Amino acid sequence: MPFGIGPLELIIVLAIILLAFGAKRLPEIGKSLGTGMREFKKGVTDDKAAEEQVTASQSSDPALPTKTDETTPAA
Repeated sequence: MPFGIGPLELIIVLAIILLAFGAKRLPEIGKSLGTGMREFKKGVTDDKAAEEQVTASQSSDPALPTKTDETTPAA
């Protein structure tokens, strides 16, 4: 098992969670955790896709200025 957690430890942790939150709240907690993880994953993949789209559009558009190492003197 990952992190050295065996089946007995998992059962004990689940029993403590069941006692702490109750049987009625566990489905709500699971649903909210699943929704949060789904939104986080969507946000991360959308950010990567948007960044790739911006990079692709900048490299294909010759009208956009390119970044150079030259500096302009301050006036």
